[in-house]
Formats: sequence, C-alpha cells, structure tokens
Amino acid sequence: MTGADRRPRLTAVSDSDAWGGAEVYLTHLLRRAEELDWTASVIAAEPVAPVFGGLLSGDRVVVVPLTRHSAAAPALRAALARQRPDVVLVNLVDPGSNAAAVAAALDVAPTVGVLHLDGDSGGGDRRERLAALYHRMAAVLTPSSGGRNQLLEDFGLPPGRVHVVPNGVDIPRDPRGPAGGGVPRVGGLGRLTEQKGFDVLIQAVQLLVARGVALEVVVGGTGRDGLRLREAAAGLPMRFCGPVADVRSFLAGLDVFCLSSRREALPLVLLEAMAEGLPCVATDVGDIRIAVGDGAEVVAAGDADALAAALEGLLREPCRRQRLAQRARRAAVRAFDADRMARTTFAHLDAARGGDRGAAGEG
Repeated sequence: MTGADRRPRLTAVSDSDAWGGAEVYLTHLLRRAEELDWTASVIAAEPVAPVFGGLLSGDRVVVVPLTRHSAAAPALRAALARQRPDVVLVNLVDPGSNAAAVAAALDVAPTVGVLHLDGDSGGGDRRERLAALYHRMAAVLTPSSGGRNQLLEDFGLPPGRVHVVPNGVDIPRDPRGPAGGGVPRVGGLGRLTEQKGFDVLIQAVQLLVARGVALEVVVGGTGRDGLRLREAAAGLPMRFCGPVADVRSFLAGLDVFCLSSRREALPLVLLEAMAEGLPCVATDVGDIRIAVGDGAEVVAAGDADALAAALEGLLREPCRRQRLAQRARRAAVRAFDADRMARTTFAHLDAARGGDRGAAGEG
C-alpha cells in the first residue's frame, strides 16, 4: 500500500447552482489537502463542476445533477458510494436547500456540513426534518457566530458539535493596493441578487454623483437581478462587467472595495480585498464588524446614506484611503490566512472520521 493510499479520503460535495464564495472556500481546502496528508475529491453539480475540473485531475471530479431544493439525490448517493470516502464534507449554501445532498452523504460515510450563510430554517414539520438531518451529522462548521447560534437555537444541536472556523484566503506576497487612477474606482463583486445589496450601492452612487464626487464603479458577477440592476444604474458612472474569472486582476483595478450585502457570514471576497491592501467599506452583517475590527469602514446594512458617506470620505481623501488600506492588509495577514483555515477544518474532519491526529480548537 502506498503512502497516498493510507491517507484518509475526503469527498467534498458542492450542490450549488452558481459559483460563489462557498465554492471558493472548497477550492482552498482541495488545494491544501495533499500537504495536510489527505486525498481529496469533489462531487459537484453541473453548474459549478467545470471550475473544479480546472483544479483537480479528471478522475477526482465527478459531475452530478443539481439537487438543491430537491427531495432526493440518487445520483449523488451512488457517486459517493463508488468513492468510499472516510468522511464527506457538504457545502451548505443555507440551512435547508441542500438537505437532499446531506441525506445522501449520511447514507455513505460520516458527514460534516459547512453552513456558509444563516437563513430560513422553516417551521413545523420542515424544521423537524432538517433538525433530524443535522443531528445525524458528525459536526457542522460555520464561519460566523450567527450561523452557530442559529444551529443551536433552531435545531437544538449540541454545542460541542458546532464549530466556528473563520474564513481564510490566499495572502499574496505582493499586495497590489489601490490602483491610483485619475478618477477613483469603486468595485463590488458577487451574485447579482437581493442578498448582495447592489441596489443599495446604486442608490449610494446616485447620492455621490449629486454631491459632485468623482468616481467610477465596476460590479462583477452574474445573477437573476442583473437586468434590473443595469436598468437602475443607467446614466450613472457604473459598469457591470459580468463573470470574473481572475479575482486578483479585478481587485487590482480598484481604489476602494465595497461590500453592500444585506446578509453574509464572513465573506471571502471582502477578505481577499483586504489581503490585497485595498481600503474597504462593508455592511454590518454576520461577523464582519467583530472580525475585521478597524480593517474596514463598517456601516449599517441597507442604508444608502451611510454607505455614500463612508465612500465619500475615502474618495475625497487619498491619505485616508492609504491608511485604511494598510490596516486592511495587516488585519488579513493576522487573522485570515487560508492555511490556518484549512488546518483547522481538516482537524475537524479527522475527528469526524474517528481519526487520532488531534481534535481542532475552536475558531
């Protein structure tokens, strides 16, 4: 038996209809699995599988139909059974929509869920069914205290089985910092949906233009609200650039990063912007305020006036932008390295499979 064969086997499940932060999270784990002495593969729904195919060899990426919001996942269960993993990690986009994937995983191997975003856990029979599934999981990980609290309160999970593991990102050695163009450029990146609050950013830009603030705004991403948002931004110095394959290149063209979301846990894209040494304005959702400290300007979610005021201060004062950029970079280096996140996560996975290499500490 080779050394690789003796490694514990992880299968990650990505049951998602679009690429986003939850999928980027998995890429960080998959790229670090071998150096942490694991063999990892992924079973991915058709909409997101191609990106994973560029990360792992072909036999380690299995494509199955999307089962999100479905009652059962027979193709996923069969694929898991063929792989015979020691432990399964299921990406949970929200508390309930990936229930079929969780049930399939539980039929095959010890299962750990990662709840990326708290949300509606339903009521009555639906909540009871979800609670029963969650109680069968070996552990549930989440990047935010809000997610942990929901799991404890809504599903009654034992506190020792729910762990906060803060998100992490690749920390570049060569942070690019503010672009320093003639007209400051503000950028946002994410799915074009109500959750991400780009409509609030549009309202803030309207206020800034009315006040004579020079700026350009670029928004990356796709989603069901794309047409509506483009129509709302007509006549403003805003551009929607569509899918972003290279996040670093996108961030390199910015002077300020703006996260306008209504709901988040601890979003990777904000941490990526901070790691690049960009000054950031973010809404007070999830664990953002407590996690980033003075590494970003934090304003109330859904408040266009507050968002505009924070952006205006940075756009009018280059020295203020530079100071915040330096604080953002320091905060990212100190607390949000993906290496640390991966080590903690794999320790929880090892404990879930009954391994003896040590349990993880709390994040």
